[in-house]
Amino acid sequence: MDKIWLEHYDPRVAADINPEQYSSIVDIFEQSVSKYKDGTAFINMGHSISFNELDALSKQFAAYLQNSGLQRGDSVAVMMPNLLQYPVALFGILRAGMVVVNVNPLYTARELKHQLNDANVKTIVIVENFACTLQEVLAETTVENVLLTSLGDMLPVPKRWVVNFAVKHIKKMVPDYQLPNAGRFTDALKQGAKQTYQRPDIKSDDLAFLQYTGGTTGVSKGAMLTHRNMVANLEQVSSLLATVVEIGKDMVVTALPLYHIFALTSNCLTFVKFGCPNLLITNPRDMPGFVEELSKYPFTILPGVNTLFNGLLNTPGFADLDFSNFKFGLGGGMAVQRPVAEKWQQVTGTVLLEGYGLTECSPVVTCNPPHLEAYKGSIGMPVPSTDIKLLDDDGNEVAFGEPGEMYVKGPQVMLGYLNRPEATDEIIKDGWLATGDIAKVDEQGYFYIVDRKKDMILVSGFNVFPNEIEEVAAMHEGVMEAAAVGIPHEVSGEIVKLFVVKKDPALTEEAVIEHCRQHLTGYKVPKKVEFRDELPKTNVGKILRRELRD
Repeated sequence: MDKIWLEHYDPRVAADINPEQYSSIVDIFEQSVSKYKDGTAFINMGHSISFNELDALSKQFAAYLQNSGLQRGDSVAVMMPNLLQYPVALFGILRAGMVVVNVNPLYTARELKHQLNDANVKTIVIVENFACTLQEVLAETTVENVLLTSLGDMLPVPKRWVVNFAVKHIKKMVPDYQLPNAGRFTDALKQGAKQTYQRPDIKSDDLAFLQYTGGTTGVSKGAMLTHRNMVANLEQVSSLLATVVEIGKDMVVTALPLYHIFALTSNCLTFVKFGCPNLLITNPRDMPGFVEELSKYPFTILPGVNTLFNGLLNTPGFADLDFSNFKFGLGGGMAVQRPVAEKWQQVTGTVLLEGYGLTECSPVVTCNPPHLEAYKGSIGMPVPSTDIKLLDDDGNEVAFGEPGEMYVKGPQVMLGYLNRPEATDEIIKDGWLATGDIAKVDEQGYFYIVDRKKDMILVSGFNVFPNEIEEVAAMHEGVMEAAAVGIPHEVSGEIVKLFVVKKDPALTEEAVIEHCRQHLTGYKVPKKVEFRDELPKTNVGKILRRELRD
């Protein structure tokens, strides 16, 4: 069945890609910085760096790493929010022939210790705001070299001094820490400028990233993503966007953290390849500040997650922005809800495109074609050179319109999980990766995510998918956010419980249940509603149903 929908596909998109077209991410990067040298590469806190500067700075960092006692293939961790330091460190590590280990800055000491040791990290670049977490566990890790940076370190003087002083002494955002042997990232760059850089011969099968995933379901696992995996996904995404992105001209807004695979590929790598400026938002949770930043730039593309789009739509001033240059929002990471997508189109005059991916696939698996005229609730079609099959519990392929677990095959599928052959064998079978997501496909070849297999609620033997309940709840004008979970029940096995963040303070449990009753069949209607000030979320804004269940 995996080829049936290709005949319906836009012929410009359906053509297979060549994952061997570039030998590595470094190959693509070097071509871009040479081709677009005078263009703006990244903007943050009102300051920009050109591709030329990014080339020089990343080469300095690569030279420093090569001369610091590290070997090719060693792991280097980066623990910071979206700052100009991030792409400099990222491309420096890759250019040194080493492996990038992205670390979530919000990790607890326990989570940080596990990841650093699991990846055998030798050097870490860390923003000093989180240095106190590292201090707790440093002695129990494999880390030998710590490079500290402050939020404003890549800004010109005197702005650098002002930002760093304000962050540390006025906003008190840097807890006390003691790391007496730590160096400074800026000093490493100065050192590297005086050292010799040797361009390594990077092979397509060499590891590029150890991207950790699955921390919400137990111990996090390092997905081994090779240069070939990343190049393939970059080519897949680029071929989709080639008809709408203007080389060197579009401006992508990066509010999602670059240490997350979605922003890493869709924002950072893709738009470096296209030679386009990338607007980095350091703290997207400050929605008024985010909207103010958007007002200063002619932004054209905004990847995000449903909660981010919803947050922007509910922030005063967003609807007044100039959307005359804007092309599209790109939703991923979690289901885009219809009420959010429809309001997005109403406010911005553009479609909110939805795609689907997972860390183990570098990450993009499907996407809607950019010329879509309206949101259709679909995650789109497979990106080029990607096969998908949907299987029932007995391993049989399902019919059109029937739900089944999604299996993926393509050059973007990871090598496996680091040091976890059993976990790898559980998820990759005969080259097919089991996603754990339940999907269906229509006769035009558009895929629809029904839900996560493990989030499914079983009411009296009927499958209830939380996404459907949440989308219905979000249609109520008094609801800001909603999350549905199953809770034990002695008669029906489970019943639906809905957690709601109010938009209207007068909203009642009865009103929510009555609204759901009008749109859902009986067994799907929530039996309990609990109001919360906020819902627990991952670093990217994905709602954590597991925490609500617990």
